[in-house]
Amino acid sequence: MSFAGDVKNELVRVAEETACCEQAELSALLWMGGVISFGGKGRLGIKFVTENAAVARKALRSLKKEGVEDTEVKVTRALRLKKNNSYELRALPSPAVTNLLARMDILREGLLAEAPASPPRKNCCRKAWLRGAFLAGGSINRPEVEYHLELVAQNEGFARTLVAALRSFGLNAGLTTRKQDYVVYMKEGDAITSFLNLVGAHEALLEFENVRIVKGMRNQVNRLVNCETANLAKTVNAAVRQIEGIRLIVRRRGIDSLPRPLREAAELRLAHPEATLQELVEAFDGTISRSGMSHRLRALEKLAEELAAEELP
Repeated sequence: MSFAGDVKNELVRVAEETACCEQAELSALLWMGGVISFGGKGRLGIKFVTENAAVARKALRSLKKEGVEDTEVKVTRALRLKKNNSYELRALPSPAVTNLLARMDILREGLLAEAPASPPRKNCCRKAWLRGAFLAGGSINRPEVEYHLELVAQNEGFARTLVAALRSFGLNAGLTTRKQDYVVYMKEGDAITSFLNLVGAHEALLEFENVRIVKGMRNQVNRLVNCETANLAKTVNAAVRQIEGIRLIVRRRGIDSLPRPLREAAELRLAHPEATLQELVEAFDGTISRSGMSHRLRALEKLAEELAAEELP
């Protein structure tokens, strides 16, 4: 099962403490994934489709709690792609459904609303509302791959209401379009973990954080290794360049032609071709500083460059 499926299976087990929170969650489920059907005498029905069996059961229980009894569930299996089951929940047109849609503010003065007027005012209800939205149209990538959570809405008004609800909790969410849908998304690890905590997916939150820690440690180790590799390459290149220069000086003038400080540095470099600058300083028993040793080696390199230039036509 996908990570998003694991999160949804955990969220359907979250027990709401108050009736208003239950209604807020159901409202988001219907706004996000419900399709309104029309029957005789102005009666309305609902069709809700999901690939998650637990979400379908949750929606069915919530509808029955609200007095909607005339329901049916149809299970179909896709013939292409992943061949997942699809669960189609239907609440047949009835006065109970019409009254429910009116209480959910989906039906206003006999007309279907395009979007909620605003997110629920109470924090607890707003959290339940976001939970319902994720159950109906949310997805989240496994953190091993990338940090990405999205809520796919059917209309722009509802998508903007989702963004407002998320930002009311300090979560930075973006909004984009994908074909005919409006996608509310978050790509920051901190924002995603805050969302999981907000809606009550604590087990998923722990798994997400564990992966983040491992990825962070791995990235830090890689940075350190890359830094060490770069430093090693720099040291080796400098040593090779210095040794070639000293050998040129020895061939052209002889090592005894050098002043004593430079001769000592040249002999030490030839004796320790793989040593770092600090190791050369230590080989002098601390009688010279790093800057002093570096100055002598640069002087030898400059002299070698001058001798090499004399060989040019």
